Amino acid sequence: MKGLPEERAIRLAQYIIEHDATVRQAAKAFSVSKSTVHKDVSERLRQLSPSLFEQCRAVLETNKLQRHIRGGLATKEKYAKIRETAHAAG
Repeated sequence: MKGLPEERAIRLAQYIIEHDATVRQAAKAFSVSKSTVHKDVSERLRQLSPSLFEQCRAVLETNKLQRHIRGGLATKEKYAKIRETAHAAG
Protein backbone atom coordinates (compact mmCIF):
# COMPACT_ATOMS: atom_id res chain seq x y z
CA MET A 1 0.00 0.00 0.00
CA LYS A 2 1.62 3.18 -1.14
CA GLY A 3 0.38 6.70 -0.53
CA LEU A 4 0.89 9.24 2.18
CA PRO A 5 2.79 7.84 5.16
CA GLU A 6 0.50 9.69 7.57
CA GLU A 7 -2.62 8.06 6.14
CA ARG A 8 -0.89 4.68 6.11
CA ALA A 9 0.12 5.06 9.76
CA ILE A 10 -3.48 5.68 10.80
CA ARG A 11 -4.82 2.81 8.69
CA LEU A 12 -2.17 0.44 10.01
CA ALA A 13 -3.00 1.36 13.60
CA GLN A 14 -6.72 0.87 12.99
CA TYR A 15 -6.04 -2.52 11.41
CA ILE A 16 -3.82 -3.61 14.30
CA ILE A 17 -6.41 -2.56 16.88
CA GLU A 18 -9.42 -4.06 15.07
CA HIS A 19 -7.74 -7.39 14.31
CA ASP A 20 -5.40 -7.69 17.32
CA ALA A 21 -2.79 -8.05 14.60
CA THR A 22 0.93 -8.47 14.96
CA VAL A 23 3.38 -6.25 13.12
CA ARG A 24 4.06 -9.13 10.74
CA GLN A 25 0.33 -9.61 10.00
CA ALA A 26 -0.18 -5.88 9.43
CA ALA A 27 2.84 -5.70 7.14
CA LYS A 28 1.52 -8.60 5.07
CA ALA A 29 -2.00 -7.13 4.88
CA PHE A 30 -0.70 -3.75 3.66
CA SER A 31 2.15 -5.10 1.51
CA VAL A 32 4.81 -3.13 3.36
CA SER A 33 7.84 -4.18 5.38
CA LYS A 34 7.81 -4.81 9.12
CA SER A 35 10.21 -1.87 9.46
CA THR A 36 7.68 0.41 7.76
CA VAL A 37 4.94 -0.74 10.13
CA HIS A 38 7.19 -0.11 13.13
CA LYS A 39 8.14 3.35 11.93
CA ASP A 40 4.55 4.28 11.10
CA VAL A 41 2.97 3.11 14.35
CA SER A 42 5.77 4.18 16.69
CA GLU A 43 7.01 7.47 15.26
CA ARG A 44 4.47 8.92 12.86
CA LEU A 45 1.38 7.84 14.76
CA ARG A 46 2.64 9.32 18.04
CA GLN A 47 2.67 12.75 16.37
CA LEU A 48 -0.57 12.32 14.41
CA SER A 49 -2.89 10.77 17.00
CA PRO A 50 -1.61 10.17 20.53
CA SER A 51 -4.79 8.37 21.60
CA LEU A 52 -4.69 5.97 18.62
CA PHE A 53 -0.97 5.50 19.28
CA GLU A 54 -1.67 4.39 22.87
CA GLN A 55 -4.36 1.92 21.76
CA CYS A 56 -2.09 0.46 19.10
CA ARG A 57 0.85 0.29 21.48
CA ALA A 58 -1.26 -1.66 23.98
CA VAL A 59 -2.15 -4.28 21.35
CA LEU A 60 1.46 -4.58 20.19
CA GLU A 61 2.70 -4.87 23.78
CA THR A 62 0.25 -7.73 24.41
CA ASN A 63 1.46 -9.43 21.23
CA LYS A 64 5.05 -8.98 22.33
CA LEU A 65 4.32 -10.67 25.66
CA GLN A 66 2.66 -13.60 23.87
CA ARG A 67 5.19 -14.13 21.09
CA HIS A 68 7.12 -16.84 22.91
CA ILE A 69 3.89 -18.84 23.19
CA ARG A 70 3.12 -18.45 19.46
CA GLY A 71 6.69 -19.40 18.62
CA GLY A 72 6.44 -22.54 20.74
CA LEU A 73 3.16 -23.53 19.11
CA ALA A 74 4.62 -23.00 15.64
CA THR A 75 7.57 -25.22 16.52
CA LYS A 76 5.25 -27.88 17.91
CA GLU A 77 3.19 -27.86 14.70
CA LYS A 78 6.34 -28.01 12.56
CA TYR A 79 7.62 -31.14 14.26
CA ALA A 80 4.16 -32.75 14.29
CA LYS A 81 4.09 -32.39 10.49
CA ILE A 82 7.58 -33.86 10.23
CA ARG A 83 6.52 -36.86 12.34
CA GLU A 84 3.38 -37.32 10.21
CA THR A 85 5.42 -37.31 7.01
CA ALA A 86 7.98 -39.74 8.43
CA HIS A 87 5.25 -42.04 9.74
CA ALA A 88 3.37 -42.04 6.42
CA ALA A 89 6.56 -42.77 4.46
CA GLY A 90 7.76 -45.41 6.93
